[in-house]
Amino acid sequence: MRLLLVGSSGLVGREVLKLALASPAVGRVTALTRKPLGEHAKLQAEFVDFDRLPEDAPWWKADAVLCTLGTTIRTAGSKQAFRRVDYDYPLEVGRRARQAGTPTYVLNSAFGADPFSHIFYNRTKGELERDLAALGFPSLTLVRPGMIGGAREEFRLVERLWLPVLGALAPVLPTAWRISPAPVIARAMIESAIYPAHGVNVISSDQLSGT
Repeated sequence: MRLLLVGSSGLVGREVLKLALASPAVGRVTALTRKPLGEHAKLQAEFVDFDRLPEDAPWWKADAVLCTLGTTIRTAGSKQAFRRVDYDYPLEVGRRARQAGTPTYVLNSAFGADPFSHIFYNRTKGELERDLAALGFPSLTLVRPGMIGGAREEFRLVERLWLPVLGALAPVLPTAWRISPAPVIARAMIESAIYPAHGVNVISSDQLSGT
């Protein structure tokens, strides 16, 4: 099968790419990227400007899109810039892939995603989920991890402060509040792409705790 991966250089995206390239079920991975990636016989890296995505590239037609794009307001510099990365880009990829006939979209979303939330981050994630569903993918899987565990290349203060606390409290915390390890999230995404379930499907944080 052919996969289109968006966000391959991030914490979860790197794990998704590694699993996809190792899977015998996957014949080709096209990664839309702004950073160099390692070479692999099954990997096609396409350097793109997400503000100017090509209209008719052949790789829009795939068996599944896996999207792990995401940033923070602090890293992006503003709410507007954050929304461009976490809402505009994933949705535009979805539009173009669906127009090309791609049947499956798997999104790394977030715990608490809700288009009616008073929290900007959660509301943005929820609006993306809602608007992706409106595109009519035969299979749309929304993966909603909690705090993501793993070694990031970028510094995220909130994660740096809370991950040790959540790790220590894991035995007494509800599973939905526990750390979601990046490899567990990636495995759920790959399985959802290879074995797509019909309709809109949610993988919640309590299914991603790694326990």
